Amino acid sequence: MPSEATVKGGFATIAARTATVILLLATGLGMLVPGIYLARLGGSFYYAIAGLAVIAAAILVLLRRRDGLHLYGVVFLGTVIWSLCEVGLDGWALMPRVVFLAVAGGWLLLPAVGAALQPSGRYVSMAGRAASIAAIGLLIAVSAANAIGLGRSAGQSFAVEAKPQPVDAGAWTHYGGNLSGARYSPLSEITPRNAAGLEQAWVYHAGLYGPDGARRGNLEVTPLMADGAIYGCTAFSSVFALDPVTGKEIWRHDPKLDQENLARTVCRGVTFFRAPKGVADCPTRVLLGTADNRLIALDAKTGRPCAGFGAGGAVNLREGLGDLPARWTSPSSPPTIVNGVAVIGAFVADNQSIDVPPGVVRGYDAVTGVLKWAFDPGRPDRRQLLAPGETYTPSTPNAWTVFSGDEALGLVFVPMGNGSPDFLGGHRTPETDRFSTALVALDAATGAVRWTFQAVHHDLWDYDLAAQPVLADFPMGATTAPAVFVPTKTAQIFVLDRRTGAPLTKVEERPAPASDLPGERTSPTQPFSVGMPDFLGPKLTEADMWGLTPFDQLYCRIKFRESRYDGIFTTPRLGPTIRLPGELGGIDWGSVAVDEARGVMIVNSNRMADYDQLIRRAQADAEGLVPRMGPPKPGAPRPPPGAAMAGTPYAVHWKGFLTPLDVPCQRPPYGMLTAVDLKTRKVIWARPLGDSRNSGPWGVPTLLPIPLGAPNIGGSIVTGGGLIFIAATQDEMFRAIDLATGKTVWQVRLPAAGNATPMTYKGADGRQYVLIAAGGQSMRTKPGDAFVAFRLKR
Repeated sequence: MPSEATVKGGFATIAARTATVILLLATGLGMLVPGIYLARLGGSFYYAIAGLAVIAAAILVLLRRRDGLHLYGVVFLGTVIWSLCEVGLDGWALMPRVVFLAVAGGWLLLPAVGAALQPSGRYVSMAGRAASIAAIGLLIAVSAANAIGLGRSAGQSFAVEAKPQPVDAGAWTHYGGNLSGARYSPLSEITPRNAAGLEQAWVYHAGLYGPDGARRGNLEVTPLMADGAIYGCTAFSSVFALDPVTGKEIWRHDPKLDQENLARTVCRGVTFFRAPKGVADCPTRVLLGTADNRLIALDAKTGRPCAGFGAGGAVNLREGLGDLPARWTSPSSPPTIVNGVAVIGAFVADNQSIDVPPGVVRGYDAVTGVLKWAFDPGRPDRRQLLAPGETYTPSTPNAWTVFSGDEALGLVFVPMGNGSPDFLGGHRTPETDRFSTALVALDAATGAVRWTFQAVHHDLWDYDLAAQPVLADFPMGATTAPAVFVPTKTAQIFVLDRRTGAPLTKVEERPAPASDLPGERTSPTQPFSVGMPDFLGPKLTEADMWGLTPFDQLYCRIKFRESRYDGIFTTPRLGPTIRLPGELGGIDWGSVAVDEARGVMIVNSNRMADYDQLIRRAQADAEGLVPRMGPPKPGAPRPPPGAAMAGTPYAVHWKGFLTPLDVPCQRPPYGMLTAVDLKTRKVIWARPLGDSRNSGPWGVPTLLPIPLGAPNIGGSIVTGGGLIFIAATQDEMFRAIDLATGKTVWQVRLPAAGNATPMTYKGADGRQYVLIAAGGQSMRTKPGDAFVAFRLKR
């Protein structure tokens, strides 16, 4: 009679063999069946071949033959060789190809598994062992190569030698630091040598909930420091003033929003204005466009409305917009004041209908609130103001982001979006197409169009000009030219002469994909800024598909092959298409930072694709995909995915190009930070921006600071001390980065993601502060309401 130990050993042997067979069969079938489909789509044959071989290994193990383990070793060796041939020594690309199979191979090497099988023939055993050793050796070599190259960056670091700067009081008087939007400060107390000594100076909680108890909206504000106070706003248009040294509230103004007529609850900032001498009412004032369509002016000292501005301190921005839904438009960025004229645009709902509010841009007297002019993209040459009962042209391109100004030239630079809906353009007029996704230079005194430059022709991809234009002197050999930098969602930067709009670097019109959608038209060419670096990266291929395992990577390969992808400007269609850059851009409203003293531009960018598909109207109706009337109310059911595009034959589904595990289908990096030498127009260094600690499968944070480059929304600043400050990333970190090398010299976890642009200033105590709004929510991160200031330890 067998002993108890023998019986237990027998059960263990059977259990190990059974588990091994199940593991191998599941792996093999998971690769073979979809792998055959992928091969039929014209994709890689690897998965079908490897899956078949792994199933054969499972059958051998089932027959108690150790040859099955050796066959698996051969498959693993073949996988490593195939992977290296396909993606080289890219560790991120290799991970889904080899890690799962390596872990499964570790199971097969357990003594209990080997004990359950009969010995192989001598030569078969030797071949299997040789294959396993060779595969392990290759993996070690790859890991070593990636470990050595982990900190490398493209290009070369450079020695920072700042030119002399004029004495500055340390203010931050505009959204972008100054009217030019350069996001540069000459302050130099904080440097790469001492940045590790930064600590929290103060925190101000602006409030997370709106007057109706709702928690919605994004804290995307860059505060100002002017006239001895910090000025900022909340997503619900409340304005506050703080002490710059302590963060204590000086005053706060609640505009009492009309809760029934809210569009987007977001505020990117306020505008500080010093009135001309002799103006007794609010000699210094703060202007803001509210979420319920008012332009208000407040006394900068007290927060009280300026009685002489408009009607009791407010101008009604609904005038001239017609009867279209009020919840489809509102200003989301601060007005830009050029020579006393406050110029303001507005967000207009994307993709809900072909009948949306006008994209009018208006100029108001910053002292009285009187309307001086209106730029109506549908009637751009009209100079007279509207007569009673008239309205501006509906459904025209709108300007929702931050503008820049040149007071010497008398120009305001307005980045335009496109007419609704974003993904269809057959119904658009010549006027709509003229100003769609174009930078428009307007005369600040009259609103007349001085010049335009179109960054995308007949935009069908939601590639609005989202970034604030940046004005700087651009090196041109031995001299400089007054330039405007135009960062785009297409991940390009156009450099134009801001006097005329003529390109200062080479722009090339290249053939673009054509549409086969009935009733649609496309531009035969699109502009490419070939004289400046491209921040998009190479065109996607099947080999770029990613995942956490071979199985979700295989899923992404199939999705890629099923979709149309002709590179950038792939046209929308009834079948699926891949859009890269996706909704985040390229370069979004965070714009770029320019250090004229050193001749360096800092660019944070995204490399995230979207998965789009037009659907017929009947399907949209069946899904209940109807126009949305603004942000959802608390407790309201979640609407169907996509957008209605009412008035067209189609609606649209769109989402991120993601695996079933909710991770990107393309390999990292997903966010980059790049320094560009403006003299040579070459990349100095480029590094992944952000890590994986706040992301993972199904949105569950991994808590691992793996530097894969994170999606980012927000911007950077650069200082005279040789530092870049940036938050923006999904990982909720705020970083100080050495301008010379791109290395992170300090970082801290914020209470929520800092999806905003920071600022820096000098306090009354003579110390340099850095301030960031930590509001989260922009990329499915937790919400927050904190404004956090940092300074060096004593």
